[in-house]
Amino acid sequence: MHSLTLAEIGRALAAKQFSAEELTRHLLDRIARLDPQLNAFISVTEELALGQAQAADARRAAGENGALLGAPIGHKDLFCTQGVLTSCGSKILGNFAAPYDATVVTKLASAGSVTLGKLNMDEFAMGSANESSHYGPVKNPWDASRVPGGSSGGSAAAVAARLLPAATGTDTGGSIRQPAAFTNLTGIKPTYGRVSRWGMIAYASSLDQGGPLARTAEDCALMLGAMAGFDAKDSTSVDQPLDDYLAALGQPLAGLRIGLPVEYFSAGLDARIADAVLACVEELKKLGATVKDISLPNMQHAIPAYYVIAPAEASSNLSRFDGVRFGYRCENPADLTDLYKRSRAEGFGAEVKRRIMVGTYALSAGYYDAYYLKAQKIRRLIKNDFVKAFEEVDLILGPTTPSAAWKLGENSNDPVAEYLQDIYTITANLAGIPGLSMPAGFVDGLPVGVQLLAPYFQEGRLLNVAHQYQQVSDWHKATPAGF
Repeated sequence: MHSLTLAEIGRALAAKQFSAEELTRHLLDRIARLDPQLNAFISVTEELALGQAQAADARRAAGENGALLGAPIGHKDLFCTQGVLTSCGSKILGNFAAPYDATVVTKLASAGSVTLGKLNMDEFAMGSANESSHYGPVKNPWDASRVPGGSSGGSAAAVAARLLPAATGTDTGGSIRQPAAFTNLTGIKPTYGRVSRWGMIAYASSLDQGGPLARTAEDCALMLGAMAGFDAKDSTSVDQPLDDYLAALGQPLAGLRIGLPVEYFSAGLDARIADAVLACVEELKKLGATVKDISLPNMQHAIPAYYVIAPAEASSNLSRFDGVRFGYRCENPADLTDLYKRSRAEGFGAEVKRRIMVGTYALSAGYYDAYYLKAQKIRRLIKNDFVKAFEEVDLILGPTTPSAAWKLGENSNDPVAEYLQDIYTITANLAGIPGLSMPAGFVDGLPVGVQLLAPYFQEGRLLNVAHQYQQVSDWHKATPAGF
């Protein structure tokens, strides 16, 4: 049962090959046996899962037949889940049980999904390796000595190891797409505003966006169809009709215009990954697509702009964690100032402190214009590059990451080296456009991802291209040894 995709599970449940409760018990057993090797879960919600599975079986017995009815999933541990620990991978929220469900959690539960647990992540989603979690690093099931990518590394590792068929993640600068690439999954970051952020603990509010991680584009289409949509509780949610993502999967690619940015194929890219990307392009050409070189000239400024904007927003968002209202509180504070200082100093990890300090500096008097305002102007130039490119092409294609997964601890003392791994993914968040990573090969036994970018609200196009590619390739079917 654990080898089935989300879509296959839906069909098997409809055919009564097994029940949702049987499937849930099977996966809970796998989690108990195998997760200690990976550290992908922060919380396993066995009681909740079995209750939801029994309810799903009852709904099917009454005649319902939804695609996600009884389907097991997990949530990244920054989606508030009522009565369940929602820690954001941080000590400062190590005792916080959310009093309500995030909109994404509510939507997926309404569709009948079964929540197996909350998944490990970089603390407050700050990282590209899933090494900054208070609960310890997540390990890549393809090689336990390597990182799974971050910040949605727990979600990616759990899906790749067949502990569950799909999971939610969030993407602020590549945190769905990069882990998907490192663990041989399909992951999509929707257009900013397409998926509600209500109940999703914020890192950088103008960049964060929730999305699914799964093994196939079809599964991502199922998940995204349930997650997406307007939410009046989220002021950044966009009131625009949803596409039928499943219907979009079968569209032919004849006439599709794909752009290859010359900036993506620079000296920093592993030549073997470049070969895998170009091999993918050849397959898409056989399916009817045409290809041309394009330029995204302001891409070179993306990382410095992002690492001013995101920490600045984090500095503001994380000011609410002060030891007063909820979360960790230091012992025996001398006064209110001591309470603030020690609660934050003891509750936050090193990477979070680093980004709060950078962000506070960038927003301080005398530096706001020099750093934050300039970074926002660069952001607009990056957006304009995409708008111009999409006048010539329907889709942009390139590598998801410049290298395959690196060793645990390899970049721990060099945060800039880790930040540079986001070079290809960050621009989509700065511009707000949708992006998808899909499996496209292996380098030294480690997965390689290809990234697709599309105009605003064209998630269906991304899923369509990924699905068509997955009909003529087998990369996404590979399973890590031992799982």
